[in-house]
Amino acid sequence: MTPSSRPVGASGSAGPRDAADASGAPRPAARARGDLFDPLCPTRRLLDRIGTKWTSMAIKVLAEAAPGEVRFAELQRRMAGVSQKMLSTTLRGLARDGLVSRRVEATVPPRVHYRLTPLGLSLEEPLARVRAWAEEHMAEIDLAHQRADAAPPDGA
Repeated sequence: MTPSSRPVGASGSAGPRDAADASGAPRPAARARGDLFDPLCPTRRLLDRIGTKWTSMAIKVLAEAAPGEVRFAELQRRMAGVSQKMLSTTLRGLARDGLVSRRVEATVPPRVHYRLTPLGLSLEEPLARVRAWAEEHMAEIDLAHQRADAAPPDGA
């Protein structure tokens, strides 16, 4: 069992011997509010799961339809550029994390419907704040890139 798949205790932290330092000696696991540099940190673990553009886009499309469902083909149409394989992988991960529920209609071909769970819906507001920040500051970031690209290389 990997550290990230171990059960989490009521305190929000994993057991005290869930990780080891470089020598192999056990060390305390990350706390519920912990060290972002620790692989067991809840924030780091969440960002590993939701930190892709496809995940945030899928959550946005599903949130706009909430409490209704969205079919796979509609998700793919709304998420310009996503491949069928990437969308399928993204939705499987969201379902595994309990953020999305999946319903298969027994038709030929089968129709698959997705919706956000209450947990998934609770993620929409924080992601909306990230989108708002990006819209406000992306021009500054683009300008910094242009300046960095135009500057002579360091050490030249």
